[in-house]
Amino acid sequence: MTQPLTGYSAEVRAEVARTREVVARLHAELPRWGLVVWTAGNVSQRVRVPGGEDLLVIKSSGVTYDELTSESMVVCDLDAQLVDGDRAPSSDTAAHAYVYRHMPAVGGVVHTHSTYATAWAARGEPVPCVLTMMADEFGGSIPIGPFALIGDDSIGRGIVETLAGGRSRAVLMRNHGPFTIGRDAKDAVKAAVMVEEVARTVHISRQLGEPTPIDPAQVDSLYERYQYVYGQGGGAALAPLTETT
Repeated sequence: MTQPLTGYSAEVRAEVARTREVVARLHAELPRWGLVVWTAGNVSQRVRVPGGEDLLVIKSSGVTYDELTSESMVVCDLDAQLVDGDRAPSSDTAAHAYVYRHMPAVGGVVHTHSTYATAWAARGEPVPCVLTMMADEFGGSIPIGPFALIGDDSIGRGIVETLAGGRSRAVLMRNHGPFTIGRDAKDAVKAAVMVEEVARTVHISRQLGEPTPIDPAQVDSLYERYQYVYGQGGGAALAPLTETT
């Protein structure tokens, strides 16, 4: 086991402990919404370190969702190196770390193999923006990212390259599955749920005929309303999440 966050302040250690609990709890949302099977998929959240290098909390590799607890979460730096924990981190940690390193506004990353979204990824086809829900949440179609192998930061590079400068908080990595980003892990989990919902609905629509795209000007209007007006006191625009360093 690594040393327990030696060299970090009491405030950072307390935030890591809180984040471990949050991330463990949010992992339970993935099977609840039917987004994962067995040990597949992962949720992570950034821990901001004032005056230092940020950390991330993610689940350990190969642990079933029924077994996940806050103690099952591990802490890594943004080079995907283990900082605290007694198990190996998720095999997707390097991809998450790359996103955090290059997209400083992102506070949460989620990866699933949800059935319908992954089916679109297998086809290498973006999900077209034919639903107001898509315009609201993603500001347009769900894009396809490049094929990349698991294990290093290749997937992370593909995520950043695909999402940079756009409005979508989701990407379908070709032949792999969806990744989503958010201001925190809960926000990214919501995006993962919404990606599967729209992927399923658009698939069903195509069985009935060709769905009708929404005019781009209307997409812009829907997105602006949802991000800046909808909710209690207006939403927080998410577009800056896709800015890169």
